[in-house]
Amino acid sequence: MGLPKWRVAAASAALAGVIGMNVAPALAAGSCTVSPAHEAFDVQGLKSELMVTALSCSQQDRYNAFVAKFRAHLTAEEDRLNSWFRTTYGRSAQREHDDYITQLANVQSEKSLTSGTAFCNQRTAMFDEVLVLEDAADLSAYAEAKDITQPASYETCEAPAATPARSTTRRSTRKVRS
Repeated sequence: MGLPKWRVAAASAALAGVIGMNVAPALAAGSCTVSPAHEAFDVQGLKSELMVTALSCSQQDRYNAFVAKFRAHLTAEEDRLNSWFRTTYGRSAQREHDDYITQLANVQSEKSLTSGTAFCNQRTAMFDEVLVLEDAADLSAYAEAKDITQPASYETCEAPAATPARSTTRRSTRKVRS
């Protein structure tokens, strides 16, 4: 299922704006902040990547151990994600949330397909890493530090401040003699 054209155009415009801000920060007065649900997106991304790894590499028992160990934190972050979608999308929150989860799994599955047999060799070690984490704070820090593929960026950026146009005409101060 493809994205509507207006979403693709909006995402392209936003990306161009972000790229422009990175290239010429002096020209852009707008600022970007990380979404208040940033941690929830990171944890959801990690959970999804571990699920794709479990299904692709026959690691379901290790995935189940991960979920059992961090169930309370995973549930809390899912609640925070649901709240973000409700606040951001209102009545279409559930549909948008479902679309996000689907797109997240799709982009991560594509990575497994393009990596071939190397995928399992690279990714199964993540189970060793997450299962030795002590608590929810460790899991969140780990999720933030990992390069987890996401279908979109959830930064909030203000538009650059408008600058008044300069006048290009000069007033003549000469007196005209008749």
